[in-house]
Amino acid sequence: MRKINKVIIHCSATKEGVNYTEKDIRKWHTTPKAQGGNGWKDIGYHFIVLLDGSVEVGRPIEQIGAHCAGHNTDSIGICYIGGLDTNSKPKDTRTEGQKDGIEDTLKNLIEKYPSIQEIKGHRDYSPDLNGNGIIESFEWLKACPCFDAEPEYKRLLKNKR
Repeated sequence: MRKINKVIIHCSATKEGVNYTEKDIRKWHTTPKAQGGNGWKDIGYHFIVLLDGSVEVGRPIEQIGAHCAGHNTDSIGICYIGGLDTNSKPKDTRTEGQKDGIEDTLKNLIEKYPSIQEIKGHRDYSPDLNGNGIIESFEWLKACPCFDAEPEYKRLLKNKR
């Protein structure tokens, strides 16, 4: 089993209130590039949180994900459905069910993998272009997950530091 040090939160970059599933994302990720997909061997995320808060399993945890370049080896990727408003602009579209589903999944992962020391959003792994040690919004490669995951879930790691 690989060592898990962090969890990275993502959104599916789909419009608010439109339900997609693990099967949809798997299809997007595995469809050949020539046909509009990513051309990957499998879905990139380990867990997908649906609008109702239920959690579907994607890629097996034992396998390295394909969700955040340069950070896949030691991380678990969780994706919630949504992240865009009706005009396709970034927005925290998480339902109460999704908030609960993400948090329950995080608690279970932290219990199962005590090596987890970090929970951040995908955008938090953007390059620090101005070198000030802070990833600021103008530096984000993507707005994903469209909310500030690190402070929201910091309390879950309180006994870790």
